Amino acid sequence: MSKLGEVASWIGLLAALALAGPAWAQDVPTNQQLIEQQQQRRVEQPGNNAPVWREVRSGRSGSTLVPGNEMGVLILSSGQTWRAARVPLAFWGGLLIAAAIAALALFYLIRGMITVKEPPGGRLIRRFSAADRYAHWLLAMTWVVLAVTGLVISFGRDLLLPVIGYTLFSWLAILSKNVHNFAGPILIVAVPWMFVKYVRDNGIGVEDLKWFVHIFGYFRGREYPSARFNAGEKLVFWLLLVVFTTILVVTGLILNFSNFGQTRSTMQTANLIHMTTAYLAMAIAAVHIYLGTIGMAGAYRAMKEGYVTEAWAEHHHKRWYDDVKAGKSRQKFAASGEGTASASGATRTQTS
Repeated sequence: MSKLGEVASWIGLLAALALAGPAWAQDVPTNQQLIEQQQQRRVEQPGNNAPVWREVRSGRSGSTLVPGNEMGVLILSSGQTWRAARVPLAFWGGLLIAAAIAALALFYLIRGMITVKEPPGGRLIRRFSAADRYAHWLLAMTWVVLAVTGLVISFGRDLLLPVIGYTLFSWLAILSKNVHNFAGPILIVAVPWMFVKYVRDNGIGVEDLKWFVHIFGYFRGREYPSARFNAGEKLVFWLLLVVFTTILVVTGLILNFSNFGQTRSTMQTANLIHMTTAYLAMAIAAVHIYLGTIGMAGAYRAMKEGYVTEAWAEHHHKRWYDDVKAGKSRQKFAASGEGTASASGATRTQTS
């Protein structure tokens, strides 16, 4: 086709669109026409309000004196999807958390606390500095508060209301909501602080993959040699802290501060992501809390007071212990008399 023919074709297309435009515009009813149609329908089909509700559910923005995004939309269809999705999501999320806790309880009944035989006269190693422990406890306490209040918000109406009644549950629900909203922003400080303090020792390497291959030995007293943190602890660091908690912070801020222009659809999506991430995170955190308290002797005392015994370090983190002995680690053996109270308490706990 010649260039002259192409130009003629384009001119013809534009002309056709120009002629079709007014006709197409006439097919779109104006607000006045819609009102007249509705009035006519009331006469011909009294009680039939289907067109009104179709208009309401269409998602088109009408006139309003209230400023803000989506204020002209009376009903959002996405809200129906959000309400329908929350019920099964909460059910399976709650089931996951309950299954994790039940599995840990069963494991404790079968295996008991993981202990280390302590020879007399063992030295102490300062595993965590004061700043390490402060960063951990700020995050841990905030996280537990948010988890507990989040569970009350999610499941309180179904599980607590029939037991404690309306008055007490109303007080508890309001308290949980306010505590949850005010405690959440603390993570803006706690997460970066924890990341900076611990990222140096949480690099992933080949030895970590080998640790997972030999993971069953971890629960049978034959642990694969690991660095300052084993592969399981590194997984908690990267998955629970860096990924999941960051998602919770971002979605929580979207839900908490609704005055920054986000739409209802955005907040509904953020809510579903927040719920899903929280349930997964709580199931993983349950394992971490178990091993850090009643599951492993000496672990809680290490984070509380900062010290572990030489035997504990050699058994649970052999590669790190070898580095401490060789003077290659930033952590050192405690000076004479340092952490004496920790040593006596740790020995009693780990040999009981």
